[in-house]
Amino acid sequence: MLTADQVRAARALLDWSQPKLAEASGLSLPTIRRMEGPIGPGRSSAANVEAVRRALDDAGVVFLAAGETATGGPGVRLKSI
Repeated sequence: MLTADQVRAARALLDWSQPKLAEASGLSLPTIRRMEGPIGPGRSSAANVEAVRRALDDAGVVFLAAGETATGGPGVRLKSI
């Protein structure tokens, strides 16, 4: 499951603003703000969560599940070139 922290961290890695993510994902800015807020993407539609994931993935972000690294929870990193 994609988390609000992962979305914010992914944007930071890419140096993207919320409006840039909204444009890249085809979603509205209020939707992006809600997904990054305290409730997170859990109340968004599966299609909206997938649109954000796809936009960030296409830009070079890799999503890490909890436990995928030795000591960490869910996270993100950039794809190697």
